[in-house]
Amino acid sequence: MRALPIPPAMTAQTPLALLMARVVDGDAAAFTRLAEALQMPGLRLAERTLNDRAGAQDVVQVALTRLWTMAARYDPARGSVEGWFRRIVINLCLDRRRSLKLVAPLSEADNVASSAPDPFEQAAANDRRTRLDAAMATLAPRQRAALAMFHGDGLSMAEIAAALDTTPKAVEGLLGRARIELRKLIEMESRP
Repeated sequence: MRALPIPPAMTAQTPLALLMARVVDGDAAAFTRLAEALQMPGLRLAERTLNDRAGAQDVVQVALTRLWTMAARYDPARGSVEGWFRRIVINLCLDRRRSLKLVAPLSEADNVASSAPDPFEQAAANDRRTRLDAAMATLAPRQRAALAMFHGDGLSMAEIAAALDTTPKAVEGLLGRARIELRKLIEMESRP
């Protein structure tokens, strides 16, 4: 018996794309494996975008639920499973940021004492990180998301553009404006 040739489209599929095809068919075990693969990258992205661990966990939980309930809407011709999931996470993060209102000024976050040992180098690192976090919190949500994906996850302009539903040129502009704004905010924060 002669084996039939495998179509080129099938050989190019990633393991996650194959799992997603099974999820579309309602395979719960495939969903569990897919969720395990996507959960941590999604959590890192959500946490960097929201600057809130608990909120990021909530976002990823909802994103995984949407992945399961909207699996039939996934179109492999439009991009990877990872890209589609990132898009879900980013949309949920942006929705969450729009719905939240600050209850305390960001300047109060500078006065929180660290429970970590306080040698000089760690204190300096904590100070830089605090100033960066405070400055990041003032950026527009799309700028925060772009920075998180580019610097945190190492995604390309094209991948970020797909996640934010825009063009690579627009992502370049988002990143440029975000960096300029961060530099200004950090410089203002470090002046006596």
